[in-house]
Amino acid sequence: MTEEVEEVKEEEETEEEEEKIEEEKKKKKGAEKKKKKRKGLFTHYKIEGDNVKRLLPFCERCGIGYFMADHSDRYTCGHCGFTRYKPTETEE
Repeated sequence: MTEEVEEVKEEEETEEEEEKIEEEKKKKKGAEKKKKKRKGLFTHYKIEGDNVKRLLPFCERCGIGYFMADHSDRYTCGHCGFTRYKPTETEE
């Protein structure tokens, strides 16, 4: 009977060790990153009747086809890093 008890203890110890190993692997990997939803090209344009209007400016360095990101106080190119600040409204 003592042999059976020892076998059960050994099995429990091996299971605990396996769980610890799995937890360590998860910690090493870090938190799983969420995949970003890619916005379609349609978010950069607006259709008004027969005309198409661009909502974001093109980068001055990279040229046509590279849109600049719209931030609260600036436009930034994700390709080259060029930044153009928006004009500030001063109260008089």
